[in-house]
Amino acid sequence: MVSFNDHDLFSSTSRCVWVNGPVIVGAGPSGLAVGACLKEQGIPFVILEKSDCIASLWQKKTYNRLKLHLPKQFCQLPKFPFPQHYPEYPTKKQFIDYLESYAKKFDINPMFNECVQFAKYDKICKLWRVKTISPNGLEVEYICQWLVVATGENAEKVVPNIEGLKEFGGEVIHACDYKSGEKFSGKKVVVVGCGNSGMEVSLDLCNHNAQPSLVCRSSVHVLPREIFGKSIFELAMLMMKWLPLWLVDKILLILTWFILGNIEKYGLKRPKIGPLELKNTQGKTPVLDIGALEKIRSRKINVVPGIKRFSCGTVELVNGEKLEIDSVVLATGYCSNVPFWLKESEFFSKNGFPKAPFPNSWKGKSGLYAVGFTRRGLSGASADAIKIAQDITIAYNEDIMQKKRAKNLNLVI
Repeated sequence: MVSFNDHDLFSSTSRCVWVNGPVIVGAGPSGLAVGACLKEQGIPFVILEKSDCIASLWQKKTYNRLKLHLPKQFCQLPKFPFPQHYPEYPTKKQFIDYLESYAKKFDINPMFNECVQFAKYDKICKLWRVKTISPNGLEVEYICQWLVVATGENAEKVVPNIEGLKEFGGEVIHACDYKSGEKFSGKKVVVVGCGNSGMEVSLDLCNHNAQPSLVCRSSVHVLPREIFGKSIFELAMLMMKWLPLWLVDKILLILTWFILGNIEKYGLKRPKIGPLELKNTQGKTPVLDIGALEKIRSRKINVVPGIKRFSCGTVELVNGEKLEIDSVVLATGYCSNVPFWLKESEFFSKNGFPKAPFPNSWKGKSGLYAVGFTRRGLSGASADAIKIAQDITIAYNEDIMQKKRAKNLNLVI
């Protein structure tokens, strides 16, 4: 067996690796945050990442115009603020540069191209076994006392099964493969999904002279990104310190109505549950408008109801209307991939999220932890990363003390 910490190397023939510290699965912002907090405490660790870079979702599966939806102070990772010259809402490139600088500052070096096949707890040995496979077929089993699940809420794309989609004939892509509306210029495009991605893709298509139709099958909260020059998120967090959630929701909706007006006449129905309560209970993020609503009002973005079926070059809506279209963009979101590789059912539920609600969703049993599953964005992930690192540090130091006492006892005997 090979002993391994975050500075060691092992030969390509290794099959079993002992990790003198936790294994962190995922090198996105959540995994990096835990790694940085552990570094500060001098705790060795290994980060396993299936891609060939950090933050692969941001680097490879996001559109070019993407910016952070929340002010930068709510999105920075522990112990390292954004550069002062960054704008209030950093761009995709700026955020990636920040994450690269973060990894460099804390000397975090993930094991790239290591796709976790399964992780399970060995009750006899009281250790976690994490098996990975690399593109060249090499399999490695990591053995550790602590396992941190940092693959996040958006690990895998969700592709709905819509009747006739395979017979459509035109281009069909998921939003994770959409980069720019440039190649769609002059085309009629159906965007399936009216969340933040669907709204922004539709806006981008419109700005590139495409003709988008936005499918709004269910209700959605559309809020202004800022109210009175202040981030609506920041305003909500401020009110939450003094007022109950239901009242904050009520105030936000009243302010939104004054600023955006009645959006239901454009086909955007509001949920009966308030935006914050809906986010907390069902994980549905409200749309923060950055220009799409103006295009909807001017009919440059056509809002349509749910889809009944596709056929060659056309889509039939649930209201019987048929549209001739050229392309389809599925802005149908993402899901957790935890159930596919983590052989555990007590802490995580079938949907890949911890069963315990926030703020108790970061720690399970037998050295199992979760970060990035709070449905509270990067601020929630950062808070959990700090707690996880503190908890592991305590356990790690206690383990060292026990080993020292056992060694001293043996010397005496």
